[in-house]
Amino acid sequence: MDTEQKSPAGASIVKKAFVTSIPVMAGYIVLGIGFGILLRDAGYGVLWAFAMSLLIYAGSMQYVGVSLLTGGASFLTAILTTVMVNARHLFYSISMIGRYQDAGRYKPYLIFALTDETYSLLCGGETPEGADPDLYRFLVSLFDQCYWVTGSVLGSILGAALPFSTEGIEFSMTALFIASFTQQWLTTRQHLPAVVGLLGTLGCLLLFGSENFLIPAMLVITAVLTLLRPRLARKKEGAQ
Repeated sequence: MDTEQKSPAGASIVKKAFVTSIPVMAGYIVLGIGFGILLRDAGYGVLWAFAMSLLIYAGSMQYVGVSLLTGGASFLTAILTTVMVNARHLFYSISMIGRYQDAGRYKPYLIFALTDETYSLLCGGETPEGADPDLYRFLVSLFDQCYWVTGSVLGSILGAALPFSTEGIEFSMTALFIASFTQQWLTTRQHLPAVVGLLGTLGCLLLFGSENFLIPAMLVITAVLTLLRPRLARKKEGAQ
């Protein structure tokens, strides 16, 4: 009897998590295909694509990883490059500490699977009424990774079967970031964090150049938003 009562609720959570993840699905499958093609073009087959997307699951870093593999980069270079490319996660993941700290058995995977796009879906903290928030976040994260793995494998298979030009394909990650930014801009009335991000990034790009702007930009954005946090909190309470 208990099983029959819990089953519809469980199915409802799965359905809601899937619906929430749909905006990421199209992007991740397309971008995953791009990565799979690029990796195949570099001489690494479908098992490499599957393993990297399953165990690394780092989006833009996987694209960079293709260059590291083909360029014969040293172990130290690979570590430093990974830290530089993924340093942004150290900053925006801070806001998820409170939500993930009591996630129990889901916690390790939630931390591992917190990509930019998954963060954009979960950062608001909203969960379906009556749903286990940790299970819901786990399912959203899992669906997103499944899309990425699927796209990577499809790309590797297509890259082996059909001729593709990989020129410019690395821009696909930039396109996804733009799409995520646009979605957040349209779905919220509070645009100050986005404006701070744009201005901070542009300023650091002009000051430090395209090769070195990422970490300074993250530091500037984090510092400014920390100072503005009381103001943003008051506006959020007033809107409610």
